[in-house]
Amino acid sequence: MGDISLTLGINDYDHVRDLFTGRVKPKGIELTCLVMEVEETFKRFLKNQEWDISEISFAMSCQAIDRGNAPFVLIPIFPSRLFRLSSIYVRPDGLIKTPKDLSGKKVGLPQWAQTATTYVRGWLNETIGISLKEIEWVQLGPNSPGRLDDTVEQPPNGVRLRNVNNESLADLLVGGKIDALITADPPRRMLAGDPNIVRLYKDYHDVEREYFRNTGIFPIMHTIALKRSTYEKNPWIARNIFDAFEDAKISSINRLTDMNVSQIPLPWIQQHTSQIKEEFFPNGDYWPYGIKRNHHTIECFLRFCFYQGITKKHLNPEDIFAKEALEPFEQLRI
Repeated sequence: MGDISLTLGINDYDHVRDLFTGRVKPKGIELTCLVMEVEETFKRFLKNQEWDISEISFAMSCQAIDRGNAPFVLIPIFPSRLFRLSSIYVRPDGLIKTPKDLSGKKVGLPQWAQTATTYVRGWLNETIGISLKEIEWVQLGPNSPGRLDDTVEQPPNGVRLRNVNNESLADLLVGGKIDALITADPPRRMLAGDPNIVRLYKDYHDVEREYFRNTGIFPIMHTIALKRSTYEKNPWIARNIFDAFEDAKISSINRLTDMNVSQIPLPWIQQHTSQIKEEFFPNGDYWPYGIKRNHHTIECFLRFCFYQGITKKHLNPEDIFAKEALEPFEQLRI
């Protein structure tokens, strides 16, 4: 019996690269890889499940699972992890100088169920001490007038969320109609040199490191989904796909730490990688997959989702991932 043919939709990551090139091949699977931007990948997979395996928003996938109609199952592979205190933007001459200044203000975001904004709101509530009810939330695309994601948002009672569809968040911020905005996608006006939009934290590395030291949370942005119909026909693919992603990641780390040649165009990348491993992953492998080594971050994120109304139930980490692929087979790794 030959290999089964499956299609993967995902962003262009170095730690997934060996799946693209065929250097790593999932056992029993002939894999076709579609490399795309994450927004297109999410929308097309969530709407029509156009491929078998997909990168997917962590928050939006939890929301779909909570609603009980998710046409996919998740495996605990985390291709994108980013601290998000760099994702808060203000006017340099505005009223917001510190996070506490956000209380009582108008704050824009592109989508209530965006993973990045979920983490930032969790930080505002649990670390800074600002209730979500203290802010007037405005939902709109960060760069394009009228852009709203097609999800039904139901924040908790007492939380004010209104949609705007005739401008962009960046325009609202510069025009003084909102006081700050939170978005994973940096405002294009700022990237183009507009001095009227700046990050709340210029030196965000320092505050994000402090956040990690205080909370132990290293935010997971995206995970991997298997189309449910594909998974149910062959549940074994969950384990084999997990192992292939793990092997591709290990190969990427070997490139990062190669002292013979500069495979990554950044001076001292080997030393930087070692430093990051000691700081963020002292008790495990670099950029770990699976539930065990990520349990705290996953658990905190699911609490954020429940408190913020993204999910109606308080989900548990063990409940949202396929049982066939919860952890690596460490005893088989050399």
